[in-house]
Amino acid sequence: MTNSATRRALITCADRYMGRAIAERFNAIGIEVIADESSLDSRAAVEALIDRVGRIDILVANLAEAPKTGPIQNLKDEDWQRLFETLVDPLMYLVRAVTPQMVERRQGKIIAVTSAAPLRGIPNNAAYCAARGAQNGFIKAIGLELARYGIQANAIAQNYVNNDTYYPDDILDQEKFIDHVRRNVPTNKVGSPRETAELAAYLASEDCTHMVGQLIPLAGGWAT
Repeated sequence: MTNSATRRALITCADRYMGRAIAERFNAIGIEVIADESSLDSRAAVEALIDRVGRIDILVANLAEAPKTGPIQNLKDEDWQRLFETLVDPLMYLVRAVTPQMVERRQGKIIAVTSAAPLRGIPNNAAYCAARGAQNGFIKAIGLELARYGIQANAIAQNYVNNDTYYPDDILDQEKFIDHVRRNVPTNKVGSPRETAELAAYLASEDCTHMVGQLIPLAGGWAT
């Protein structure tokens, strides 16, 4: 895997979900990391971030929001809207804002850390599956659209990977959860964030030029 030390990566929500692990891996292979922890709750906030950062060779759209679970008949409008406002809208704003400079250079990497949830579906999580599904569909479309400009856009659609947003330590240690993993995840374990980071490093590498618009399940076989 070859990487230039001058390449710059913007990682959003760098203090949660897969942000820390990916930043650590990118730093280790010589990519300059801009680790942003700001709230991307508006178009103006996203556009200001992109303007402030300047050159971005690699965009890691690492977005996360813990859903409120429950049956569809109890789903509140504000809970539905919250997931789209924190997962779907910022992804579009980020890609739209960074694309012009990548098109001009005719190269760039866009990596969205999404979820495998909509690939299979999770009962009582309709809003979350819908929002993550919208992210995945967006990446498939822009991956095809931007490929002609030498830009590779892909998504890591993960589940059952250790992180403090969806799998805090107090859940991982519960016998009920351990039994759930044994019954539902073919690998019989929760994955390490290092594996997500390594996959992100490959997608960001200069050797990855022929993979576009892909939703790569990283879920221990749960989504297969």
